[in-house]
Amino acid sequence: MDLYSVMCVRDRGKALEWYEAFLGRPADEVIGDEYLWRLDEHAWIVVDDRDVRAERVGGAMVTLGVSDLDAILARLAAHGIDHEPVETYGNGVRHVVVLDPDGNSLSLAEAPGRP
Repeated sequence: MDLYSVMCVRDRGKALEWYEAFLGRPADEVIGDEYLWRLDEHAWIVVDDRDVRAERVGGAMVTLGVSDLDAILARLAAHGIDHEPVETYGNGVRHVVVLDPDGNSLSLAEAPGRP
């Protein structure tokens, strides 16, 4: 099974610049009007600005499990990407919400014990 998390956006150019900074690279594939970043063997983030998606702009919520959260946040800061305060849950998971320019939520979560 594959997972495609579609991030509906208003402005493709602005969104592509933001997602390239957030994910650290240009899209891995372009299929028609959709830009895809491969996160894992079966998991993708898709940026789509087609009019058919206009009602859904800003409504996505995705959580990505990461290692080295501090390094990722430093890289995002270097690109001018802000985030909400980092929370630490009772089980030790560190979690932060990052919003794209349209308000789509891309949370980053780091399990305890990961570098």
